[in-house]
Amino acid sequence: MSKLKDDSKDLIKKLQLKMLRIQQCIWHNKERVIIVFEGFDAAGKGGCIRRVTETLDPRGYRVHPIGPPNEEDQGKHYLYRFWMNLPAKGIMAIFDRSWYGRVLVERVDELIPKKRWKEAYKEINNFEKTLTDDGIELIKIFLRISKGEQLKRFEERLNDPYKHWKLTEADIKAREKWGSYAKAVRDMLLETSTTESPWYVIEADDKEAARLEVLSIITDRLRAKATWSEKHALDQDTKELKKALRKLH
Repeated sequence: MSKLKDDSKDLIKKLQLKMLRIQQCIWHNKERVIIVFEGFDAAGKGGCIRRVTETLDPRGYRVHPIGPPNEEDQGKHYLYRFWMNLPAKGIMAIFDRSWYGRVLVERVDELIPKKRWKEAYKEINNFEKTLTDDGIELIKIFLRISKGEQLKRFEERLNDPYKHWKLTEADIKAREKWGSYAKAVRDMLLETSTTESPWYVIEADDKEAARLEVLSIITDRLRAKATWSEKHALDQDTKELKKALRKLH
């Protein structure tokens, strides 16, 4: 078991290096990327995001942790706050939860009428089509864990002073609606997994395996973006630096 874990960690490190190289291509080619993470509470979204970004240049990515809309956002269309956080050229935007809250927690907790969340499937598909038509690479990942594994992780968080902050009363209340949430997830995957923007569903009871799969999916999807020539960029930078230095004489 330890050997398998060590092998997974080695593979993760290799994929992280690949991610860094891909990020440099995205930066220099002025591409735009959005990575969406959704999943059950305690499924490991934060851990996966850390592994994805661990070796990256912080200038080239943004992580957006999404919570409930504030009072101001509640007075606007629910997609407004996501439009405001779309990536600029050369940037990867990573969403820790996303606009899918509309058809998940808002549906399950009955925060909006049924008619509204049913309409949201089409609205979301149109929103994402607008993004991909505009050249944004959109990757959507859903982390799924078993009910037993979730309880185990909740207990670990409760008993670990460094992880205690991760467990909230809202998490425990949400667990009581497991069946309703699972149904909402099934409907979401069915209604919003499209040819242009498919969902990648990852079984996440094994944290290391899930992190490895996440990195594999992202690097595979972004490999086509890796057309930037490091040598060419260095040559260009060298020319610019030489030109700047000559001006100092």
